[in-house]
Amino acid sequence: MKKYVLFVLSVGVISFASGQKDKSSLGDSTKVIALLDSSKRYINILPDSALAIANKARELSREINFEKGEALALKNIGLVYYYQNKFVQTLEFWNQSLQILQRIGDDLGQSNLQGNIGAVFYKQGDEVGALKHHLESLKLAEKTANQLRVFFALNNIAGIYFEKKATRDKALDYLLKAYPIAEKVGDTASMALVLGNIGQIYLEKGDDKKALEYYTKCLQASALKDAAYAYIGMGEVYLREGNIDRAFMFLSKAYNLSLKLNEIHLVPSLQGLAAIFVAKKDYNQAINYYKKAEAVAVSQNSSWSIKEDLYEQLANTYAVMGNFSQAFEYQRQLGIVKDTLFSETVQKKLNSLQFEFDLQKKEGEISLLTKDKALQEGEIKQQRLVTNAFAIGLVLIFIILFILYRDNRVKVKINKILDSQKVQIEHLLLNILPVEVAQELQTTGNATPKSYENVSVLFTDFKGFTTIADSLSPQELVLELNKCFIAFDTIIEKYGLEKIKTIGDSYMCAGGLPTPSSDHPYKIVKAAMEIQSYVFDNNEKRKSLGLPLWEIRVGINNGPVVAGVVGSKKYAYDIWGSTVNIASRMESSGVPGQVNISAATYDEIKDNFVCIYRGKIHAKNAGEIDMYLVDHEIEEFEISTSSRSIDVTARIIPG
Repeated sequence: MKKYVLFVLSVGVISFASGQKDKSSLGDSTKVIALLDSSKRYINILPDSALAIANKARELSREINFEKGEALALKNIGLVYYYQNKFVQTLEFWNQSLQILQRIGDDLGQSNLQGNIGAVFYKQGDEVGALKHHLESLKLAEKTANQLRVFFALNNIAGIYFEKKATRDKALDYLLKAYPIAEKVGDTASMALVLGNIGQIYLEKGDDKKALEYYTKCLQASALKDAAYAYIGMGEVYLREGNIDRAFMFLSKAYNLSLKLNEIHLVPSLQGLAAIFVAKKDYNQAINYYKKAEAVAVSQNSSWSIKEDLYEQLANTYAVMGNFSQAFEYQRQLGIVKDTLFSETVQKKLNSLQFEFDLQKKEGEISLLTKDKALQEGEIKQQRLVTNAFAIGLVLIFIILFILYRDNRVKVKINKILDSQKVQIEHLLLNILPVEVAQELQTTGNATPKSYENVSVLFTDFKGFTTIADSLSPQELVLELNKCFIAFDTIIEKYGLEKIKTIGDSYMCAGGLPTPSSDHPYKIVKAAMEIQSYVFDNNEKRKSLGLPLWEIRVGINNGPVVAGVVGSKKYAYDIWGSTVNIASRMESSGVPGQVNISAATYDEIKDNFVCIYRGKIHAKNAGEIDMYLVDHEIEEFEISTSSRSIDVTARIIPG
């Protein structure tokens, strides 16, 4: 059940109580203030008018030497660009405003702008930059003893730390500092949200007692529209404790309240009710509530992360009911959502890189103007020097400097070429060798063979590949095979496995090396099932086009291996041992469209997957071996809180 982060952008006018002794008359400064108020009112409705009025206020402030007025005018100009998503221009004007505020010693105004700048960096995906500015905002706010500004800074820092599980404890620390401040200033709305967020973190930490304590406080402080948040949290606590009746009572309250107000907590309250019926094994009723949640999520255009949570729950519930067609359909929808979330993540990273590039470009333009001015001054100075008696000496000096500069440029160019070649070599090594092995090879000049006690080895092979190859042109064959192997590469990278090699139409990978891990058997079976799923989907497309199908066998075995690098010119990372040979036999004895595993692998994953025993099957050079076909993964139906985040409400700081 997804929630949102309370993250604040301040857009209020900074207080004029700065102590600055302006040389302006009272009438002129009053006119500036009136222009700023007018500009602020038009920012969201008539941005062009707001921009024109703010520029007028800026010009008048300069005329009368009213620096505080100029700083506020620059802030308003930046706000216009902010709401137009022109973030480079936003930071340009806000940084100018910040410089003035620093010069006149307005700490409260600086705190306000630092928080705004942090919000821009956060929106562009730069969490490190955002944290830097919010921490600076907090330091300045504490210096001024402005409790409301301290509260907003603490809450914003908590929101950034909440993004990653590893820093949730830091988020909790800052929220616990923010709560008494909200209580002190009497901001009950903010106090309720902070209390709910603290309860959420304790819920994820498994501290039900603390979670219930803070959710109860949240409920006491909440306005009607915020109470649903507390009810949902309390329902989850009781559901986890097995108190179904109380869980149902609180989640029903959340649902009825959300339904009445038509707000964002409607989807999670429906999911919570569905989870109750899953716990009671009344799956039909659970599906009914999940379907209602799905309809609301679509109508409210909920985020992809909320839909991901919902589709996974629907797929799991249909699977346990034995309705595999519907389970498969929602699993397919889940795949689409995950692809979309991945694309959004990539786009966010690209936006962050573009933002950084644009900032650097802008700084470069400013630097170029500065250099141009310096060059002009230098030319004037040089002309004066040429007229005196030291002209010949200066010419000789310039010749020497030019020679040194040219030599330095040549050295820099050579170093750049060498650095580029070094990067290319490292990239090539990482394409053919694991990171640890490549680093050892670069450091010592050789890679030491290593023994591993338990490694998962996977082989794939296409059924009837020779017949398929005879029916296709060489170009078509290589193109299709390459497409499949690229997809396989993506899948094994997702599960942290190591690609060993391809031999014709056979693909080989392994888990648990070069870095040993405990969950590699589970991951390699998951990867094998995704490979079969990819081939199945690809065959559906080929079938619709009347093209021949590519059926694949997959075999897995676990056991000890020896791994190392062979060759002195063309390096190759490979593994050896009977474990590898048996894995190959698992593949050749497998069933197209299925994942065939040995008894050794079955012992590793039997608690995670339902498998079908095939009996003892003779494998070449390996004798009689117990084999199993992997049927499906065993799902545990629990209320998940791992993907939840803190509640968000868009708020405006009043100054």
